[in-house]
Amino acid sequence: MKQLRVAEKAALQVIQEAIRVLAVWTNSKLKEKLSRLIAAGDNDDVIKKAVAQAQKLLSWNSKGEPKALRLLFDSINLEKDKEKKSQNQHQHYCQPDVIAERNPKIPYPLEKEPSLEDFIKLKYEIKQELDKLDDDRDRDLNNLSLLTLILEKYGSFISFGDSDVALIDIARSTAGVAAALANNPESNNLTLIAGDLSGIQKFIYTISSDGALKSLRARSFYLELVTEEVVQQLLEALELPRTNVIYAGGGNLYILAPAIESVKINVAEVRQQFNEWLLGEFQGKNFLALDCLDFPITDITTEKFADYWSELTSKKLAVHKSRKFAENISKFLQESDSYEPCKVCHRDDVESAELKQLNKNEPDSVLACETCCRMFELGGQLLKVEVIVRSQSENFEDKFDTLTFELPATDKRDAKNVYYHLFHRWKQIVPDNDTALLVNDWNIEHYKFSQFKKSFPLLLGNYAQESSEEKGLIIRANEMAKKAKGVNRLGYLRMDVDNLGRIFAEGLGENKTLPRIAGLSRQMSYFFKVYLNSLAEFRQENFLNKNKLIADILHKKAEFLTPKKRDNLLFIYAGGDDLFVSGTWNEVVEFAFDIYQCFRAYTGNNPDITLSGGISINDIKFPLYKAAEESGEAEEKAKGNGKDSLSLFSQVFKWNEWLGIEDNKIIDSEIQKYLHSETRPKLLGILPFVERLEQQDIGVNYSRNFVRNLLITAEIQEKALEKFEDNKKSEEALGTRYYLHLPKIAYTLARLPKNVLDDTEFRTSLKSPYNAPYFRAIATWIELLNR
Repeated sequence: MKQLRVAEKAALQVIQEAIRVLAVWTNSKLKEKLSRLIAAGDNDDVIKKAVAQAQKLLSWNSKGEPKALRLLFDSINLEKDKEKKSQNQHQHYCQPDVIAERNPKIPYPLEKEPSLEDFIKLKYEIKQELDKLDDDRDRDLNNLSLLTLILEKYGSFISFGDSDVALIDIARSTAGVAAALANNPESNNLTLIAGDLSGIQKFIYTISSDGALKSLRARSFYLELVTEEVVQQLLEALELPRTNVIYAGGGNLYILAPAIESVKINVAEVRQQFNEWLLGEFQGKNFLALDCLDFPITDITTEKFADYWSELTSKKLAVHKSRKFAENISKFLQESDSYEPCKVCHRDDVESAELKQLNKNEPDSVLACETCCRMFELGGQLLKVEVIVRSQSENFEDKFDTLTFELPATDKRDAKNVYYHLFHRWKQIVPDNDTALLVNDWNIEHYKFSQFKKSFPLLLGNYAQESSEEKGLIIRANEMAKKAKGVNRLGYLRMDVDNLGRIFAEGLGENKTLPRIAGLSRQMSYFFKVYLNSLAEFRQENFLNKNKLIADILHKKAEFLTPKKRDNLLFIYAGGDDLFVSGTWNEVVEFAFDIYQCFRAYTGNNPDITLSGGISINDIKFPLYKAAEESGEAEEKAKGNGKDSLSLFSQVFKWNEWLGIEDNKIIDSEIQKYLHSETRPKLLGILPFVERLEQQDIGVNYSRNFVRNLLITAEIQEKALEKFEDNKKSEEALGTRYYLHLPKIAYTLARLPKNVLDDTEFRTSLKSPYNAPYFRAIATWIELLNR
């Protein structure tokens, strides 16, 4: 028996056991058939021993049944002070539910344990699905990809064993361990493989040309496939099933493997071959750090597992990054002729005669290298990709595009060409040796398709509005600018999770086990790759209609400027724990506020799991790489504001200050002491004033006057404050910051229309010293909306 079959059979048996748990729980007719199939697998001693050992290590209880799932994010606690740590205790539950076939809704947690009726409904749906698997030849029941997807679809919101571990995470972890042990039955160790594709920012963000928005999106898509190809090469070389992939996406990957010498050798060979290819293809701008670490098998259920994770990521991979291309040094140092550079990526090793016009439809389009031309062409067509077929055959019918990886020969590995064929429709005839990657597709019937021998979902944060000028293609930058409210500009949003390294390394405390870390990776990735698509396209269902639920979890009213659709967006990248999104400037701003509130609710309003973001607003002629740079710098400023912040209009505040402050704790205690005699205003923060003025529709002329006077007020204060730069909390500085505005504000208010002046709440709140720091942000926002 080949090694692949042994490892795959061990994984299959664990996954069949997990399906049997569901079959028994729902009283499906499959339960007896599955018992016979599993018993038949026990005839192989290697598999039997590997499965039994994996189940014992991970405390798998075959007689147990699914129960309510506690929210795993509640277990994250970064507070070091024991007293404060005990105060940061939360208790939420997941709604027992099914992941929808397309655009699943964001699953917000519940504050109470789910009802019996919730479980009855879920059990009914699971039974219906399982009973359909009962075919004569047991083909579906021996299909590892299909059964794993069923577990993911129906077992992501119920626990099995520990109350905060989802059935899919314990099943996949156990299957991964069993597969590794089946390849190395006598070992007391396992190996964790980690990879990091560096240089992504350079590859994506430093291009400059017309139509760069399309190219950026294609480059982001391309890098996801590069990560996928590294995973595929490793799984093939190590003869492991897909269940051993703990996480893959955004240039990062983690795989569980047996602790044998050949793993280290294969990891080194794959690393060398990919870096040889990256060096030739991208002149060394991208580099694959890839390594592995052995650890005692018993530590997968202890806090030490996260230590190994951190050691591999922060130390071993860091060594490779500090010695980039050391294994390819002869090629790296090889001299090459220099030519006229590509106008998009600036590479200069392509002969001038091989440069082509980037946009064939525009005679004066810039000259670019083949890769950049490919990215430009591809970017426009990525509106709808249903399936991607990975193959070693170049020719496929009905594909609309193909991406090729021409991996060069190295000392240890032969040259190999791999093709990723893209299709608009999922139903394609795929040869046995090829793999079908179904994009954002949870439809079980698609994975049963007889022409798919190997298939699994590929999750991509890939929302894009369709162009109204070019049907079937993604929206163009100039179209988006025309659709903006007020000024015709684009917005660029970059955002990521604060303290992600600490969340994984320290957040789970003594519970840093393999299933929980796998669950945390999966749920974080779901938000950025799956639920953001839903939030962009279906705001009503995912944010507005869920407003009360979000408000209950956040313990405050969810805020938004308008209840309208804001779908003129284009995701350049979304995955892992971060995103880069463009769109009409006003919709990007609203989308940022929606994301923040949805993410905080999704993670149970845990104070240790926050986001920081930066938005730049630019004319369509502004170079995209500069816009990316500006939004990145804005994001850094937000991080520098104690995180949990947004930088917008060149102003940095905590999210709660942008959204409207309901909790006074956000205001510095010293400042509260200083302002204690002042009554807290009804409107406090930035959005409440913008929202009120938008509702009152004050007109362009009143708006201009208001904005001008408010900006003058802000400027007077800022100049005065510069004198107290070293001690902003001095009494004089605070007085300047909080009271200097009063005469000018009185003047400003007197020139507003009567309906605004009659709004006592607005008038008295704007005069309040609490709101003095926000004048510039309020004025800039109003100005852009009414220009």
